[in-house]
Amino acid sequence: MTVKLNHTIVSARDKRISAAFLAEMLGLPEPIPFGPFLVVQADNDVSLDFIDAEGEITTQHYAFLISEPEFDEIFGRIRERKLPYWADPFKHHPGEINTRDGGRGVYFADPSGHLLEILTRPYGSGG
Repeated sequence: MTVKLNHTIVSARDKRISAAFLAEMLGLPEPIPFGPFLVVQADNDVSLDFIDAEGEITTQHYAFLISEPEFDEIFGRIRERKLPYWADPFKHHPGEINTRDGGRGVYFADPSGHLLEILTRPYGSGG
């Protein structure tokens, strides 16, 4: 049996702002409308489908495995926008990146408060 994640729904205060933010930060194509969603397509056939949420949003964590050159590009956008960033998901190490498993990783928040992570090596992969 082959099981693959196809999509996940991301609750947002404003789906247009959050979907555009993710696509721009990660250098992905512009979001595409699909029913009540704005869909951001990742390169591995998984999409993040943004929907407007009423009331309080339970923030989630979304991690994106990227190459070293992509890390430089995305981290550059984080710094250009002067966004807060952390080396850890608990926000104990502000203004730092991590170098776990011989790669690089950093956490930053999207407009709805979801914690986004970019990393160049899967955790536990050594290095």
